[in-house]
Amino acid sequence: MFKLDRKFVTMGVILALSSTLAMASSSTIGIYHSTSGAIDGGVTYPRVDGEYTAYKYNEQSTKGVNFGRTPTANEIKAWDIDALPDGSGLPEGEGSVGLGDELYEAQCAVCHGDFGGGGEGYPQLAGGNQAKDKNGIVITLKNQRIYGSVDAPKRTVGTYWPVATTLFTYIRDAMPYAHPKSLSNDETYAITAYILAQNGLEVDGEDMDDDDFVLNKEKLAKVVLPNRDGFYPNIDGPNAQEDIRAFFADRAKNIGAGTRCMSDCKDPGGPEGKTEATVMKIKYEMSDVTPAYAYAKDLPPKKDKGTEHPGKEAYEQNCAVCHKTDAMGAPAVGDKSAWTETLKQGLEKVYENSIKGKGGMPPKGGSSASDDEIKEMVDYMIEASK
Repeated sequence: MFKLDRKFVTMGVILALSSTLAMASSSTIGIYHSTSGAIDGGVTYPRVDGEYTAYKYNEQSTKGVNFGRTPTANEIKAWDIDALPDGSGLPEGEGSVGLGDELYEAQCAVCHGDFGGGGEGYPQLAGGNQAKDKNGIVITLKNQRIYGSVDAPKRTVGTYWPVATTLFTYIRDAMPYAHPKSLSNDETYAITAYILAQNGLEVDGEDMDDDDFVLNKEKLAKVVLPNRDGFYPNIDGPNAQEDIRAFFADRAKNIGAGTRCMSDCKDPGGPEGKTEATVMKIKYEMSDVTPAYAYAKDLPPKKDKGTEHPGKEAYEQNCAVCHKTDAMGAPAVGDKSAWTETLKQGLEKVYENSIKGKGGMPPKGGSSASDDEIKEMVDYMIEASK
């Protein structure tokens, strides 16, 4: 498996695809009659008069367009660094849950919350009941999204992900957000161990919820996640394409059959012909959570910070992920020369850019802080960089 960020994209491919789809008005919008034989999604719609459903497509010949050259052995070796579900490709190294706890608190909690509980705009990594129903399906993935009455499905590492090796490779290649690929293999094993432990997982019957538990490639390959068999069709192995085609070939059995409808939809059948479409709702409501969910909205009392700068706590919660280092192009807190250069434009302009956003930084850094709170955070970063 090759990492997408390592692949060459040739000009030939770009030219072939750049004008492929363009939005167009169509006389067939609303109902599209499908044909069989597709892999992705299981449905193919016919191309008629230069249109594919509501979209125009490029009818120019692509004869002569090439898709690049054959990669060299060294290029393949450099790109082929994924760990497969059976553990093939995992590097040497090891890390304990205890070390992972410390690293997670320093590198991950600012986005993903304490203990993997989730943060504003960032996914929850732990939680959700892993209990299964009589058919072996993780129950908390069946929750219906009904506002105000039932919790949404809990798609965390411990309930939704199929294989644990994916967690290692994703952390190693894409995290921490502000400076990816900065973790060693040992540190990556440690954070992986901590997240798996927070999900209450075991390795060969051994509980991981112990600071002294050490994870390595042999143990990680043995981790079986609860939803391992919850995905279909099977996309693993050398026969993946044939398996997928066979799955979608029997649409009536596996995904249903009929005409795709986008408006004024009716259910077929019934003594009087077509009837109003039925909305099926999942009955299960997640209530067997230990400890039980707390719905109180009041914040915990604030601790006395003494003479601590009023913007420090908010900075750590909202800004540190990008301003802790200069890896994201932002002036790092503590870098006197960087902040001296930044302040040449004037403090009011720095305030304005922080509130309205500039370059890769979104308005207010993506936070919901007030203008005055943003200014306090900026003041703290300036003070801490003198």
